[in-house]
Amino acid sequence: MPENQPLPLSALQHYVFCRRQCALIHIERMWIENIFTADGRVMHERVHDEGEHYVNGIKVERSADLYSEKLGLYGQADAVEFHKTGNILVPFPVEYKRGKPKKDNCDKVQLCAQALCLEEMLGVNIVGGALFYGKIKRRVDVIFDAGLRSETIKLSESLHEFIEAGITPKPQYEEKCDSCSFFDICLPKKLSSGRSAKQYFTKGLANL
Repeated sequence: MPENQPLPLSALQHYVFCRRQCALIHIERMWIENIFTADGRVMHERVHDEGEHYVNGIKVERSADLYSEKLGLYGQADAVEFHKTGNILVPFPVEYKRGKPKKDNCDKVQLCAQALCLEEMLGVNIVGGALFYGKIKRRVDVIFDAGLRSETIKLSESLHEFIEAGITPKPQYEEKCDSCSFFDICLPKKLSSGRSAKQYFTKGLANL
């Protein structure tokens, strides 16, 4: 396990999606909600409220606590289905996302990290899981192959180093910035030009 304190699984997804966003949330302890994050929060609350139940004979456990000493990560799985393989019940993690599949691997890495936590906790091998996207209203299956596992482990190590360093990266504008709840604080279009936040706000005040 990394020498520093365990980090939430969500930090890993934030780190892969946008390192500046990750720093604002997990280093500077900021959180800004917009219509997208609020919608996602409501969807997760609905999922978690269902508790443990059975669907088509498959046991489903909601809000399952997760922890990995090796990765130094902790958190909760939205849902863990237990699929029967022979005489063994094999966990199948399912993560719910309000949007649509992303171009990068941030959601897949988060899901794989959940699987690695479950493997360490239960002593089983987990082949795959699924991501449910609210915008397309369907699941996307994810296979935890050697490549994704290796990527997840390396990113977990890198995440700990990043948080330990405590440095918030400068913004770099991308299309995905437009739907980020931190857009008005991060100022990716304004600050990626090279000006500091202090310079930007000083000029804004001078024009009042």
